Amino acid sequence: MNDMIFSPSFGNRPSSFVGRDEMLEQLVGGLTSAPGSRERAVVLLGQRGSGKTVLLWELADRMRQQNFVVATPTIVSESMLERIVEKIIDDADAASKGKTRISGGSVGVLGFSAGLQLQREAHEPGSPQHQLTQLCRTLTKQGRGALILVDELQANTPEVKQLIITYQELVGEGLNVAIVLAGLPGAVSATLNDKVLTFLNRARKIALEPLALGDVDAFLARSFRKIGLSIDGDLRRTASAFTAGSPYLLQLVGHNTVQYAEPDGAVTAETLADALRTSQEDFENDVCRTTLAALSEKDVKFLEALAVEGSESSIAAIADRMGVTPDYAQKYRKRLIDAGIIQVAGRGRVAMAVPYLSDHLQRQRN
Repeated sequence: MNDMIFSPSFGNRPSSFVGRDEMLEQLVGGLTSAPGSRERAVVLLGQRGSGKTVLLWELADRMRQQNFVVATPTIVSESMLERIVEKIIDDADAASKGKTRISGGSVGVLGFSAGLQLQREAHEPGSPQHQLTQLCRTLTKQGRGALILVDELQANTPEVKQLIITYQELVGEGLNVAIVLAGLPGAVSATLNDKVLTFLNRARKIALEPLALGDVDAFLARSFRKIGLSIDGDLRRTASAFTAGSPYLLQLVGHNTVQYAEPDGAVTAETLADALRTSQEDFENDVCRTTLAALSEKDVKFLEALAVEGSESSIAAIADRMGVTPDYAQKYRKRLIDAGIIQVAGRGRVAMAVPYLSDHLQRQRN
């Protein structure tokens, strides 16, 4: 069977957007509020595979419909500000349907079909910060906005600090600008704790929760029908539950179900079991292994103790398995909650927040 819908790779945009429409409507409403509003600075927190990148791209499309020029998702790097300036120019160029002339590869002359034009002297290009300021000033004068999207936020990097300082100055000037930054919870937490970036603490924080299983099941039903798969409703619901609401697992399960289906499109209990097994192996390799690689030895020991207890446990039991005091274990509890890897599961109890991480750790122990 030919998979023409699922895209199981980080950063790929699937053919359909699943389960985040209400969140997107709220985001667009906030980002288009009055300049200077707290709702115009947003921090998205999500584990690997939670759909951060896809959400940013979808947000870019919707904000263009709101008369915004968008710097599409930019990865933190030494030249991040330069890339943001380039992307705003490129997006403006595309919006003008070929009527824009850009000279010298710099901000030179920028025009819109609506008449927007930014003049700069070719021999004095200025710093990226100055170029970004000039662009935002001109956009604001013309009744348009600028949206900056940053993906894979890195903690406490000079580039992030420079961007946030520049953005704060743009806001202080009353310009029509908004920003959305997305990253792993641990990296975002460290960034917010940086004294230089206290401005971000006033930003709106949104944690990407698992997709509703009803939305997942409805998407799989439509997709399998479109591809031509025949699957029993109970089997399809089993596949939906297996995703645990993870957008990346949803793509893996959908893709592998198509790959393992019979030539006539039938999905049996056996072929689905094969598809789910392969999906879990892929997820553990791509998400679980990478998540653990970024942690300290003691963090991993905490998670191993939790996995032995069965994905949910009391802190006292985890501390006992680690051979430490409950107070000592609390330190790692807090770190792992901040990183979004575990979550509170009642008074004095925690649970795994990353699907199949317990299975992965138990297999490693054996």
